[in-house]
Amino acid sequence: MKKNQTKFLAGGIVIVGAVAYLMYMGIKETSVYYLTVSESQKMAGGKDFRMEGTVAPGSIKVAPDSLGAEFSITDQAKSVPVSYRGTMPDMFKDDIKVVVQGKLDQNGIFHAHTLLTSCPSKYEASEQGHPK
Repeated sequence: MKKNQTKFLAGGIVIVGAVAYLMYMGIKETSVYYLTVSESQKMAGGKDFRMEGTVAPGSIKVAPDSLGAEFSITDQAKSVPVSYRGTMPDMFKDDIKVVVQGKLDQNGIFHAHTLLTSCPSKYEASEQGHPK
């Protein structure tokens, strides 16, 4: 192997290694666990993660300034109280699927910084009829 080829190969290895390292660090920093309510108990006091569940009917208590709420989400097997601070999504209501992102504290309360509602799987016409 010639001297120029060796330099080119060494430079290529360094560049590929640097790109691989940057990709690994980017994925590591942005990856978030996605768990159900039952699976979430393992994450108490730990890392930020996403949790999916259904808002328990009658559990929503909106903050007086309307910039947050406390509610419970359930997967029918377990229920977790959630404390959310931020803008409430328009579709947020009882018995709707939500995804919350945040941390579960030692007392079992999930402190969410992100609240996402899922769209209904089908749309139905309102009871009042169609627009004219």
